[in-house]
Order: sequence, then structure tokens, then C-alpha cells
Amino acid sequence: MTKKLAAEFLGTFWLVFGGCGSALLAAAFPHLGIGFAGVALAFGLTVLTGIYALGYISGGHFNPAVTLGLWVGGRTKSSDVVPYIVAQVIGAIAAAGALYSIASGRPGFVVGGFASNGYGALSPGHYSMLSALAGEIVCTFFFVLVIMGATAKRAPAGFAGLAIGLCLTLIHLVMIPVDNTSVNPARSTGTAIFAGHGYLPQLWLFWVAPAAGGLLAGALGKWLDS
Repeated sequence: MTKKLAAEFLGTFWLVFGGCGSALLAAAFPHLGIGFAGVALAFGLTVLTGIYALGYISGGHFNPAVTLGLWVGGRTKSSDVVPYIVAQVIGAIAAAGALYSIASGRPGFVVGGFASNGYGALSPGHYSMLSALAGEIVCTFFFVLVIMGATAKRAPAGFAGLAIGLCLTLIHLVMIPVDNTSVNPARSTGTAIFAGHGYLPQLWLFWVAPAAGGLLAGALGKWLDS
């Protein structure tokens, strides 16, 4: 179990550090910024590389919504659920702390949104709470459904990481303007802690919606694979 929790900590750290780091440090860099598309690709690459590096140890969840979905889908033991989620949240907070130490070294640094998730005034496109709620449920549902299908016994071996990484990239291409894309409560928690002010009160949505989407996908995926 210790190795599994270490893998979940490291994988979630890498996802938040790489994905949110691209948004904080590279997305808006003058003349060389990677933009929304670059951030979307960065998130996809983090989960893709993390799965191939650590997935054989823990299953490569790196996300409480994925853990819940795979639990309902019969792919994860009940005894692993809470320890996995704790390791993921700690990994996300540690990664956000590392990013803060790097980002704050730039002259004139202001924490601002710190790549956090939000709706209304805190949404990049000022989308409503309902928009964020619906988008997070739908996108997490399909993310977990892709994971269930790509890792099924009847699926082609060796391609799961690629499918999952590309799916997360696609999700970010859709959802960044809406709420900065969560589909991962741990990722949302890590950055919200450092952003503070309005982001922490909105954090509930980025636990409830991804969890709901993940649970629904896990149940459907189990039925489809039966």
C-alpha cells in the first residue's frame, strides 16, 4: 500500500505541477505564451506520462473522481478509496506549493487566480455556476468512461495512457474558458488554497460535480463491460 500511495502522490503532483504550471508560468508569457491550447496539451501530457511511469504501481488514478468511479466500477478496492484520495490531495497541495515558490520569484508577482477553478466572476469567460456544474459532470463522466474502456481486459493492451491523455487534453480545450477545467477535485483544492479569497468558497462545486460524473461513469462502465 505504501508504494501505491507514493505513486498516487507523485502522479497527482506531476499532473498539477505540469498542467497548472503551464498555465501559471507559460500560458501568458509575453510573445511566447502557449495559450489555452498549450495548457490543454500540458495537462494531457502529464497524465499520459504519469500513467506510463506510475500506473503499473497504483493504477494511475491521480484524481479522486477517477478513484470513486473505478471503485463503483469494480476496479478499485473499497479499502483503497480514502487512502488514495488523501494521497492525491496532499500531492496536489505540494505541487501548488512548489509552483508558488517558483512563480513568486518573478518581479511584481501577484497570486491572482493561481490557475484555480471558478465560475461567475471567477470564470475565464464569466460562465455561470450552472454552466460549470453541467460541464464538469459531463466531462468527468466521459473522462472516467474512457478510462474504464481503455483499461478493460478486452481493450488493446498498451494504449490506455495515450487514450486517457488525449481525452484530458480534449476536455481542457472545451472547459478552460468555462471554469479553467477541473474534472479533478485534488487539482482544484491545491490551487484554491493558494489563490484563497473567492476561490475557496466555490471549491464545493469542483468536488461535487466531478465526483458525480465519476460515479455515474463507473456504474455505466461496469454495466457495459459485464
